Amino acid sequence: MESAAPSPSANTRFVRSVAVVAALGGLLFGYDTGIISGGLLFIRTEFRLSALMEGVVVSSLLVGATIGSLVSGRLADRYGRRAVLLGTAVVFAAGALLAGLAPDETLLVLGRFVLGLAIGPASAVVPLYIAEMVPAAQRGALVNCNQLMITIGIVVSYAVGFAFAPIEGWRWMLGLAVVPAALLGAGMVFLPETPRNLVRRQLPGQARTVLRSIYGKEDVESELAEIRAADERDRTSVAARGVLRDRSVRPMLVVGMGLAVFSQIAGVNTIIYFAPSVLAGSGFGASGSILAQVGVGVINVLMTVLAMVLIDRVGRRPMVITAFTGMGAGMLLLGLVYLLPAQGGAVAWFALACMAVYIGFFAFGVGTILWVLISEIYPPKVRGAAVGLATMAHWLANFVVALTFPLLIAAAGATATFWIFAVACAAAALFCVRLVPETKRRSLEDISGGAPAVAS
Repeated sequence: MESAAPSPSANTRFVRSVAVVAALGGLLFGYDTGIISGGLLFIRTEFRLSALMEGVVVSSLLVGATIGSLVSGRLADRYGRRAVLLGTAVVFAAGALLAGLAPDETLLVLGRFVLGLAIGPASAVVPLYIAEMVPAAQRGALVNCNQLMITIGIVVSYAVGFAFAPIEGWRWMLGLAVVPAALLGAGMVFLPETPRNLVRRQLPGQARTVLRSIYGKEDVESELAEIRAADERDRTSVAARGVLRDRSVRPMLVVGMGLAVFSQIAGVNTIIYFAPSVLAGSGFGASGSILAQVGVGVINVLMTVLAMVLIDRVGRRPMVITAFTGMGAGMLLLGLVYLLPAQGGAVAWFALACMAVYIGFFAFGVGTILWVLISEIYPPKVRGAAVGLATMAHWLANFVVALTFPLLIAAAGATATFWIFAVACAAAALFCVRLVPETKRRSLEDISGGAPAVAS
C-alpha cells in the first residue's frame, strides 16, 4: 500500500521559480535534440551525407550524452547539483557554437558530441535537483516542469527550423541554442544547492536556510531532522560500480534502467529526429514537413501539461502503462501507411495523425513519468549514481535507435521498422505492469526507507 506522507505548505513562488529556472536545462535538452530534424534536410545535401553518416551526425550527440550522464551522478554528489548545472550551461554554449560554425561534417559531429556532454548531465541532474528542492505533494508536477520545458524546446526547435528553412539556414538553427544556455547559467547563479546534498556534505546550517526558503517558515527542524535521519542511514554515497553490486538497490535499478531503455526502443526519437524525412516520404515537401512537425510538437506540449495536472492525482504507474499501449497503437497504424498504394494527399495526413497519436501518448505517460520516477525511487546513498546509470541507459538506447533507424528503413522498409517499434511498446507495457512502482505523494525519505509499493 502507498503511504502518503503529509507535506508541509510550501513557499509556492520560490519552489516554482526553482523548477522553472532549473528546467531551462530541459529546454536545451529538447531544443538540441529536436533541431537536428529540420537541419538534417539541408545538412545531408550540403555535406552529401550517406545513410550511415546521417545516423552518425544525429547519434554523435547521444554518444556524448551517454558519457556525460554516466559521470553526472558522481559529479552531482561530490560537487553539488547546482555546480553541475552551472557547468552544463557553459558546455551547452560551447557545443552550440561549434556545431553552428562547423565547416565540415567532422567538426559538426564533434560539436554535436560536445552538446551531448551537456545534455547527459542536464537530463540526469535537472529532475534530481527539482525533486530535492520541492515538497512531496508537489514533486510530480514540478519535476515535470523539466519535461514540459523539453517539449517546449522541441516545439521551439521545429519553429526555428521552419523559419530558417527557406534560406536553408541550418547553422542558425544549431547556433541559436547559445541563448537558452546563457539563460540557464545566469539563472543558476541565483539558486541554492539542494538541502539534501548540503546535509550530505555536512553543511546543515546552509540546508536549514534553504529549507526556510522552500517552506516559507522559520521552524524547519522537523524537515531537517527527516533529511538527516535518511542521510544517517545512507551516509556514504556510492559510485556506479557500487550501485551494481548493491543487492538491495538492484530491483529499483532494473526499474529505472529498464524504463529508460524502453522509452527509447519504443521509437520516440524516430519521430523527434526523423519526422520531416518520414513525412517528406509520405508526400509533404521539406518546408511542409517541418511545419507539420510543429503541430506534432504542440500536441507534445499540451499532453505534457495534462500529465502535469494528473500525475499527483492519478499516479505514475497507470499513466505509463496507458502511454505505452497508446504508443504501440500509433506505431502499428504508422506502419500500415506504407502498405497503401498511394503516398501523398490523405495518406500523408493519416501518417501525420499517427505520429500525433504516438507523441500524444508518449507525452502523457512515458516522457512525463520517466524523469520523475528515476529521481524518486533510489535511496540517498546511491541516488546520484543510480540516476546517472538510468540516464546513461536512456542515452545509450537512444544512440542505438538513432544510428540504426536510417539503415533499418533502407534494409527492412518502413512498415517492418515501425511494427518492430510497436512490438517494443507492447513489451514495455508488460514490463510496467509487472515491475513499475507507485510513488505519488511519498517523501523521498519515506521511499528510501523501504521498497515503493507497486500499487496505489
